[in-house]
Parts: sequence; structure tokens; C-alpha cells
Amino acid sequence: MFKINLLNKISPVGTDNFNKNLYEIGEGMANPDAVLVRSAAMHDMTLPPSLKAIARAGAGTNNIPVDRCTEAGIVVFNTPGANANAVKELGITALLLASRDIIGGVNWAKGLSGTAADVTKEVENGKAAFVGPELRGKTLGVVGLGAIGAILANTALHLGMEVYGNDPYITVDNAWMLSRSVKKADERKIIFEKSDYITLHAPVTPETKYMVNAESIAQMKDGVRIINMSRADLVNDADMAAALESGKVARYVTDFPNEAVISMKNCIAIPHLGASTPESEDNCAVMAANQLIDFLENGNIKNSVNFPTLYEPRASETRLCVMHKNIPNMLSQISSAVAAQGLNIEHMTNRSKKDAAYTMLEISGDLPRTVADSLKAIDGIIRVNVIR
Repeated sequence: MFKINLLNKISPVGTDNFNKNLYEIGEGMANPDAVLVRSAAMHDMTLPPSLKAIARAGAGTNNIPVDRCTEAGIVVFNTPGANANAVKELGITALLLASRDIIGGVNWAKGLSGTAADVTKEVENGKAAFVGPELRGKTLGVVGLGAIGAILANTALHLGMEVYGNDPYITVDNAWMLSRSVKKADERKIIFEKSDYITLHAPVTPETKYMVNAESIAQMKDGVRIINMSRADLVNDADMAAALESGKVARYVTDFPNEAVISMKNCIAIPHLGASTPESEDNCAVMAANQLIDFLENGNIKNSVNFPTLYEPRASETRLCVMHKNIPNMLSQISSAVAAQGLNIEHMTNRSKKDAAYTMLEISGDLPRTVADSLKAIDGIIRVNVIR
């Protein structure tokens, strides 16, 4: 019986995928085999020895101690693309909000009073204060062409925009998804120099943290409009505040309010609504649940942020799943240890991801309990899971 600990409320559309004869699911579960989480902070949590996997029902994993999980052989999954349409729709909304002072106009109209004729007259006299440009014919720069950035770029083309995209790590699948009309920007500098609107859809890495700062803003057009639906730390708040105050940046729309952001001039702070749709929550829950099921029952890994993708159909009743460091001579040591137990390896597959590696072995015959112990004794082995 597998135990799944829920750290947040997870859509039943996802949790219903677990076979009730094989899985026990609930909150506060002791010694779980896996965790399903959305936004709960896990950095200060103790990771029990029983824990094999964590699935985040969403794309970001900043709330999960990924490095600590890797050291313990705990696979961390996310659900890229499951909330893409929801974030894309809010991104298009943000483009419109960045163009025309819709929120300012609505708030102003709410404060009008008097007879119908008086209000109508005030509206006609005052609406010029909220005028803004159309999107059609303007240039949009998209930084990050993952599941969200790619479909937003395609949608912007249909709105009549000229679109440039930058992503040095674009996947083959997302490249196929992207329209040929999206122009390639080999450097972010091209995006900054050419765009009337810039939208950010990149993860936070040492390379991208605070990519929007005083230096990059200086490269942009006067009156540029910037949208951040991805991560707060892509933008330097102090530099953005100064650029908004001077008018260099005409409008900043972000899905990440904080103390600095909410006091900025010409900034629209959306309360982190990017993936807040019932459809998105359902999609993320289903993907997260299915990834855990396939890993716990078959050892397959897909959409892990810390271990490599490795999927193989079952060819035997017994699988040895070995997490280990990505160092030389590991495969020969693993195969020798298994052979020393008198076992035949029907199939062995290995993949690596940075410093971590994963090896799956299909074994014929009965598996002695000593096999896992002999593998764990090898220097560089992190964890061994036996699946029968």
C-alpha cells in the first residue's frame, strides 16, 4: 500500500486517479511514499526516509528543497504546460492592461455621481485621460519560449503584433509548437532594443535573476511596457520603480505583488492569478498524480526537475531503480553487483541530468533481499528502489 501525503488541497480530478486498493491518500500522513503539493513551503520540513517522490501541481518548485531531495534520492516532479493556457490568457490580459488604462478608467467611473445625463457628460469629458495604444502593429518581445511563452507568442501574432522570441534552451516540442512567423532573437539584447512590449516567461536562474535592471532597461525603447507573469526575481524592483517614475517604462504589469511593487507608479499588480482557474488546477492535479503513479508502480520518470527523464515499458515483473551520482564506472559496478547475486539483467537503461543519474534494470527470476544492500554499498549510489 502506497501512502500519498497531501500538503495542500488537491483537485479530486487528480486524486481520483489513484487506485484505492493500492494507495492511501490524505493530509498529515506519516511516513509517506510520496507528497502532492501546490504552494506549501517544504524547506523547513523533515524529509522522512520513506519519501521517494514529491509532485508539485504546478510549474515552479521554489517551495521545495530540490537540492536536499536530490541528495536523498527523492524525485521532484512538476507539471509544465498543465497551466499554460491559464497563464497565457492572463498574459494577453496583461498586454491589454499595459496598453490602455482600463483599471484607472474603471475606478474613475465608479466614483462618478449625479444624474444619468451628468454621468454621461463626465464620461465623455474625462475619458481622454485613459487613452492608450492598440496592440496591432506593435512589437512584442517574448523572453522564454516554454509552454506558456510559445503559445502567448502565437496568440500575439493573431492580434497583429510583430513578435520576437528569445530562448537559448527551447525544447524540440516547443520549437515545433512555435509559429514560423515568430522572429528569432539570439540575444535578450535584441528583445530589449526592438520591443514596444516585453513579456517574461523564464525560470529564475543565476543567468536570468534580475535580468530586467537599470542596464537592460537603458537598452529599451522609451515608453516600453513590461509584463512579468513568470517569477518576481526576474525584475529588479528598485530599478523598475525608478524607470516607471522617469517614464522610461510606461507601464509594468506583474503577477507578483510585494511591498515595493504595490507602491510603484504606473504598476498594475495582479494577486498571483496566473494559474488560478479550475481547469488549470484540474490539469495540474491529474498530471502530478499520473507522474507519481508511473514512478511508484513502474519507476518511470517524466517531468522531474532533479533527475533525468527515463521511461521504459515493463518487460519483467521486477525492476531495480537506482539513483546515483553521475560519475565514471557506475554502470559497470551496478551490473557487477547484480551479476554477483546470480541474477540475469534482461534490460538496463541509464540517463543522467547534471550531477544526478538514474539507472533502471529489468531482472529475471526471484530477487534476493541482499541485492539492494549490495548496491547501496557502492560509493556514489544514492538510493535503490525495488519494484515488483
